[in-house]
Amino acid sequence: MKLIKLSGLFLSTAMITFACSQPSTVETSEAQEVTEVEGKILTIDKTSTQIGWRGYKPAGQHFGNIPATDGMLSISGEEITGGKFTFDITGLKIEDIPETSEDYGKLWGHLQSDDFFDAANHPTATFEITEVKTFSSSDAISDQEQFATDNTPKSESSLSPANPTHWISGNLTMRGVTKNIKFPASVKMENDAVMAQAGFNIDRTAWGLAYGDESTALDKAKDQFIYNTVSLELNLKASK
Repeated sequence: MKLIKLSGLFLSTAMITFACSQPSTVETSEAQEVTEVEGKILTIDKTSTQIGWRGYKPAGQHFGNIPATDGMLSISGEEITGGKFTFDITGLKIEDIPETSEDYGKLWGHLQSDDFFDAANHPTATFEITEVKTFSSSDAISDQEQFATDNTPKSESSLSPANPTHWISGNLTMRGVTKNIKFPASVKMENDAVMAQAGFNIDRTAWGLAYGDESTALDKAKDQFIYNTVSLELNLKASK
C-alpha cells in the first residue's frame, strides 16, 4: 500500500499563515477558489463514505452520522487533483438514542429545523477540495481551549488520525454558507482506490447553526448552553 503523494492544488493567499511551521486545526477562512479537476475520476463508495458528528452540552452529548449521496475524486498519477462530496442532511442519523424513541424524533426534528440545519431550505451539505499539502514531521496539531464541564468537547489532537499524512483544505457548505477549512488527514491509495480518514472540530456558528450559542450564555455556571464546537469524523473511499 502506497501513501498518496499529493501536491498542492491551489495556493490561496487568503489562507491563514502557518506560525513557526506549527499549523493548528481547524483553520476556518472565507471560501477559496476551486481549480479545474484533471486526470482520472474516481467515484465515492456511498456505503463506506460518511461524516460522523458529535455535539456537546454540559449535561450530555449526542452523536450520529450523515450519509454521503454523491461524490468524486480526481487523480493524476499519484496526485489528487480535486474532489467534491455531497452529504444528505435529511438522512442524518442519531446513534445515542433508539430510533423508536419519542426523544429521537424530537431531537431529529430540532436538528432539521431553522434552529440548526434549516434542512427544508438546505437539505444537503457539500465539501469541495481546494488544496492538499503534505503533513510534515515539524507540523503539530494544537488543541483549542474549551469551557470545562463533564462533557467538554473532544480535543483536536484526540480526533485526528494517529499518523496524519496530509493537510486537506476545502470549501464546506452548510445552510447556504460556505467557509474554507483545513484539517489533518490520513490518506492512502491502493489499486486506484483512495481511502481517507480525518477527525476535527468546527465552530458551528460560522455556518449559522447558532441555537444555544455558548458565546451568548450570560452565566455558563448554570450550564444552560450548547457548545459551539462540533466534532466531525470523515471516512471516505473512492475507486474506479
